[in-house]
Amino acid sequence: MFGLFKKTSEVDKLQKKYEKLMAEWHQLSTTNRAKSDEKYAEAQKVLEQLEALK
Repeated sequence: MFGLFKKTSEVDKLQKKYEKLMAEWHQLSTTNRAKSDEKYAEAQKVLEQLEALK
């Protein structure tokens, strides 16, 4: 309850976005290779941003 108004940091936001993209990448890897590659590329860009912030 006390964390209700706590703002999430930029690192936390990027980490969640990275995890979501990797999950989508894994799911698409069995059905659509082209979209899977796009998701992986997006995830790598997010990872680079994450590393730059750390």
